[in-house]
Amino acid sequence: MPATGPATTRRLPRAERREAILAAATQAFARGGFTNTGMEDIAAEAAVTRVILYRHFDSKADLYRAVLTRARQHLSAAAGAPNYTGQIIDALLTAACRDPAGFRLLFHHAAREPEFAEESDRYHAEMTAIAHQQIAAMVPDPGWARWAAHLTPTATIAAITAWLDAGQPDPDTAATRIRHAVTAIIDAARRPPETGHPSGP
Repeated sequence: MPATGPATTRRLPRAERREAILAAATQAFARGGFTNTGMEDIAAEAAVTRVILYRHFDSKADLYRAVLTRARQHLSAAAGAPNYTGQIIDALLTAACRDPAGFRLLFHHAAREPEFAEESDRYHAEMTAIAHQQIAAMVPDPGWARWAAHLTPTATIAAITAWLDAGQPDPDTAATRIRHAVTAIIDAARRPPETGHPSGP
């Protein structure tokens, strides 16, 4: 009777094998984090040997970066042109539904890993710059335009993550609900100043 298990894994084309490893690593890293996830864990998740794993990736850090790159590619494929419009929320929701582990890694876990925080900060800065290009045309005050540009991507990602955590309720209206929340930020930024102070209870 032939042996089974990772040591006798069916041979796949190199690109297909790499994609399978990346998908498995995404799940493993999302579950255990970078520090607490070993190459043995990823090999087991992918049903391959460590030898096969190291044929594709030189180190765990190399593999983690490839996982983040894959998540960004999935996001770009779903979002299309990099413009912060109302449709970006639909695209982000689509990407989050297709690859929730990758979405969480890209926007939450990577920022907490010291070795990858700089990359995460750079990606967030890119999103803020894209948002600012759109918001500056709607918010006349430059300071409040910058405030909204920083806050809207953060609020959008947080809202989508909360939606995933809540079990993805009512997916047909999720984008509309999140859009209302984001629009409220922009409306607050362009609202003319009010005189006086709100009264207490």
